[in-house]
Amino acid sequence: MSHLTIVANIIAKEDQIELVKKELLKLIEPTKKEEGCIQYDLHQDNEDSSCFMFFEKWQSRDLWQTHMKAQHLSDYLKATEGAIEEFVINEMTHVN
Repeated sequence: MSHLTIVANIIAKEDQIELVKKELLKLIEPTKKEEGCIQYDLHQDNEDSSCFMFFEKWQSRDLWQTHMKAQHLSDYLKATEGAIEEFVINEMTHVN
């Protein structure tokens, strides 16, 4: 069975970078404790501080979908409402 890889790209509005970063950091600890979470790493672009990326690995798409409905994710969406310029999620499968 292949794991699900998620690449989530988040672009914060220029005047909201610190707020978005603070709220993204809050997601890490509770998400890593979720069933099915193998890897959940946050990155920030070295040249453009408004650009963030989560690299995630999940045991299955169903468990990732459960994560997407988690309270801490709802809290993040509420806290960053209007602060995000762009948000793109890619669901990917490792190719051998």
